[in-house]
Amino acid sequence: MTSRILLTLAISSLLTPCTYAQAPAAELVSVEKIWDKAAHNGFTDLTRFQNLFYCCFREAESATKGEGTIRTLISASGKTWVENVTLNDAGTDLRDPKLIITPDDKRLYLLCEGVSPTEGRQPRYSTSMDGKVWTPRQKLLTKGDWLWRATINPADKRFYGASFNIHPNSGGPAPEAEWSLKTYASTDGSVWQLSSIMKVPGQPGETTLRFLKDGTALALVSRNGGDRKGVIGTAKAPYREWTWAATGLPLGGPNFIELPDGKIIAASRGFGATPGPHMVLFAMTPTSLTPILELPSAGDCAYAGLYWHDDLLHVTYHSSHEGKTAIYYARVKVK
Repeated sequence: MTSRILLTLAISSLLTPCTYAQAPAAELVSVEKIWDKAAHNGFTDLTRFQNLFYCCFREAESATKGEGTIRTLISASGKTWVENVTLNDAGTDLRDPKLIITPDDKRLYLLCEGVSPTEGRQPRYSTSMDGKVWTPRQKLLTKGDWLWRATINPADKRFYGASFNIHPNSGGPAPEAEWSLKTYASTDGSVWQLSSIMKVPGQPGETTLRFLKDGTALALVSRNGGDRKGVIGTAKAPYREWTWAATGLPLGGPNFIELPDGKIIAASRGFGATPGPHMVLFAMTPTSLTPILELPSAGDCAYAGLYWHDDLLHVTYHSSHEGKTAIYYARVKVK
């Protein structure tokens, strides 16, 4: 039944025009490489805390091998980036770091996945009041879960996120034919409770969940099975039931942001005007993605951090188009 619903939505979403009178346009203002010192530098996120940009990412021997270390860079304006701290746990690959500000605006909250040869995989979190001294990583949820990104709902000041599990029934270690995708909520980011079962077929994976100004929950979900094309979900409070629309596009490391004027801009590894995978920005609606800008990139790329500041969209991402996979920072004007 769920697959039939997705097929229907796939057809309808292709016929649905952008909800704006004119789709947003994007213009690249500047882009520069800001870090390439490790063998592999990737999987970024970006936020602004106490008047500084914070960019976090993973350093390791490759995208899939090694004990990943989380590094943070800081910058006042984006023009000059300096080393801040590195976080590591012996024997554990720390992956996909994400940063948010706690609802009281007093702490940075870092979410990541920890992968261990002996203990499997499980989400972890750490907090800091100054961006330099961090609490030890604490485990969240259960083994096998991957709580990929956390966000704050402005309405109730709670943490929300979507976790996928590649072996929900057996507990591992081998991936199963179907994966689970569930949302969780937390009052403080330390203890999470099940919020909804998202019922997405086709091995749903990396998912960004955010809350729009009207209170709607919006989710952008990558899929690793079936046609391997992502879906967009919407839900109203209390965010138990989701409605799905097919994007018709493969996604990797999906992220999105609602701008002050209500435009929604998404970022993902995708396919733009030139052949091959690239870091692509999209105009997003609750039912569609429309490519609007391809950033300098190729090969091993994407996993963007997004932040709106001083009337510009600030974007961090990784790419291998200049050889080694490195971290890039771009400023984009959205019209």
